[in-house]
Amino acid sequence: MGAIYSVGPILSIAANLIVGLLSDVTKSLRRLLSLMFAGQILALALLLPQKEFGIMAGVMALFYLFQTPVNSMLDSMTLLAADQLNRSFPAIRMFGSLGYAVSAVAFGYLLQQYGSNWTIVIALCTIGLSFIFSFIVGDYQASLKKFEFGGLWGILRRVDTIGFFAMIMLVSVAHRMNEGFLSIAMRELGARDTVIGAASLASSVSEIPMFFLLAKFGHRFKELTLLAIASFLYMIRLGLLSTATEPWMMVALQAMHSVTFAIFYITALRFLQTLIPDEFRSSGQALFAMVWTGVAGVIAGTVGGALYDSLGLAYVFRTGAVFALAAMCGFLYLYFRGTSPTRDSMP
Repeated sequence: MGAIYSVGPILSIAANLIVGLLSDVTKSLRRLLSLMFAGQILALALLLPQKEFGIMAGVMALFYLFQTPVNSMLDSMTLLAADQLNRSFPAIRMFGSLGYAVSAVAFGYLLQQYGSNWTIVIALCTIGLSFIFSFIVGDYQASLKKFEFGGLWGILRRVDTIGFFAMIMLVSVAHRMNEGFLSIAMRELGARDTVIGAASLASSVSEIPMFFLLAKFGHRFKELTLLAIASFLYMIRLGLLSTATEPWMMVALQAMHSVTFAIFYITALRFLQTLIPDEFRSSGQALFAMVWTGVAGVIAGTVGGALYDSLGLAYVFRTGAVFALAAMCGFLYLYFRGTSPTRDSMP
């Protein structure tokens, strides 16, 4: 299970890096986004008639190559739009969580009524709509400075940048261990699919008010302080998960998504924007996605799978808590060391 869970993150490492660099070099974020959606549609169309597992696995690998860079590309576009339109990034990003929550309920109902055979059809419809909308979004890269590899390398080799990405990786491993092994743990405790779905819904809904609060008041707090707090709360969340004995306990703990993921993700992107200038925005987001999804996903999948086999799921979550604790200490060290952003914080 851990090895299978690692396949997507492994593919995302190369996909994010290539697409991020291409976007900054060519200033064609919109066109690349359209291409990513077109590739996803092609992969799912090829998947429809397939029955052999080997071919299906290959087609899904193709799908992930086009799917994994999309989140970082959309975050890049949203950050640039928020800056140029004088809007708050959390206020825009909040609609992503709202869409996820609505989709979880609506698509869950449709699949329950008509069967899982409609999964690919629903996916094709939603990606098709995204493909259409990708042609009408604003071009927020047009006014940016020319991309230079030397400038990007100079930023990435700074101690504060390296330290930031190292701490992001530690928190991300904790997050991915929760994400990858929660449903397995709930099934071991006898949870039905509806209960597991409720846990997913609880986490996504809980993000929305926190995004609203961060949009209003987040700029009043230091980024590294908030990241340390989020890491500490991740430690508490994973530690409590390791002691849960009933599925409803795990559902309740998913409400902590608001004070872990929501605070961490928004604040991390806010600090990243202070480290990396807008002309390198897509590359910076790609590197963030490589760490957040790719490297951390591989570590969480392989280490978590090995721990699950040898010691059980409780130790998977406890190990995730240790990663979060290490991240908290790292962020506090960066704060007291005097790591300071190079630009003003985003609105």
